[in-house]
Amino acid sequence: MGHLKHRDLNAGRERLRDQVSHALRAALISGELRPGVVYSAPTLAEDFGISATPVREAMLDLAREGLVEPVRNKGFRVTEFSERDLDQYTEIRALIEIPMVGRITRSATREQLEALRPVAEEIVRAARDHDLIGYLEADRRFHLSLLALSGNDRLVETVGDLRKRSRLYGLTALDERGELLPSAEEHLELLGLMLAGDAKKAEQCMARHLGHVRSLWAGGDGSQGSARSDRP
Repeated sequence: MGHLKHRDLNAGRERLRDQVSHALRAALISGELRPGVVYSAPTLAEDFGISATPVREAMLDLAREGLVEPVRNKGFRVTEFSERDLDQYTEIRALIEIPMVGRITRSATREQLEALRPVAEEIVRAARDHDLIGYLEADRRFHLSLLALSGNDRLVETVGDLRKRSRLYGLTALDERGELLPSAEEHLELLGLMLAGDAKKAEQCMARHLGHVRSLWAGGDGSQGSARSDRP
């Protein structure tokens, strides 16, 4: 497993756990850890060249995020999502995020929106640098920080949970095909429309962006469902 071997993981226990979590997320995103397959902590630890304890702790962190599921006496199974699951997650996000973007456009201050620009630029930079982990982390921060401007903490928690349960599959293949950067740039487009006070176009942009995200989920490297080319 290329992502797991030959890594310098000699550090303190907490830092080691974080490094293992980072490496496992990279393997999940690239598809190296396959949906539905059960992986044991001792086997993964051998790939890392470390003890099983920090690997098990890292896998438990991923389990709390919904990326893997514990399997008694065996290890952890990479979570599988059906096309129906992904459609339902997208529908819920659309019901929440599209009208909320319009509401926030009308209520947020220019200073609040401008504060999101560095994160939007970070998303684009990560896409250009082929930094997939950085891309997903910046994307998460942008969307949740934007929704936080609504003042509804439960809404932010709900969308955060949906994002954890519907990670991107085959992101490496999409990056190699040059399809990741256009999605990244939509964050700057959305922010520009919100700063211009155009709530309707901002809602349309968010709808288009979520349609692209759904296509990324389904497209990937072909390991998780068939590719879709539709755009809402």
